[in-house]
Amino acid sequence: MRYNTVMEYLYETHMHTEEVSACARASGAKQAAVYKKMGYTGIIVTDHFINGYTTCPKNLPWEERMRFFASGYDEAKKAGDKLGLDVFFGWEFTIRGSDFLTYGLDLNFLIANPGLDRLEIDKYSELVRNSGGYLAQAHPYRDEYYIDHPYPVKPCYIDGVEVYNVMDRSESNSKALEFAEKNNLPKQAGTDAHGRGNKLYSGVSLKQKAESIHDIINAIKSGEATPLKRK
Repeated sequence: MRYNTVMEYLYETHMHTEEVSACARASGAKQAAVYKKMGYTGIIVTDHFINGYTTCPKNLPWEERMRFFASGYDEAKKAGDKLGLDVFFGWEFTIRGSDFLTYGLDLNFLIANPGLDRLEIDKYSELVRNSGGYLAQAHPYRDEYYIDHPYPVKPCYIDGVEVYNVMDRSESNSKALEFAEKNNLPKQAGTDAHGRGNKLYSGVSLKQKAESIHDIINAIKSGEATPLKRK
């Protein structure tokens, strides 16, 4: 698979903010500024959900926890609006260490579904997709101590696969690409940016500007979004 190196409309599909992701080292505003400087058209903020490595307090009522969870996106959106960078809302849902990028749904969806964090992949997939959302497995072959099952889930549970992740080993990325192609699943790429001075960035390249996150989703599903890695 070749990754396009020609800049068109470039979107980050996988990134974190320090407001919400405990592993991140840059605020939503700083992340927005970095991506704007690099020439990106937009970013999808995918902070770790409350079943992952998060800063969200556990003692808050559900709605307050969800509003806290959206705070990294809120800061990135405020900065993006000033800078002319499109900022979209998403999250990275974790099940025993395996991660799933979720797009196309909003804060109201999260507030309306208390206990969402306790769902297994079958029920989570059903809820997200029946609600109009999109689900892609992130770095499906990442093999770390905190991941119980470092392999892809059944193809029927996901809409797409992250076939290139900057933070992953080349062997893992190659296996992800092979899995996506074998199962005819849409392909995407992402930086998995945490604000630690990435030297390599990724995302997807679109031929037309996305007016909403659903334009990005539709481009990925149709194969019109080119997975990209960029120096």
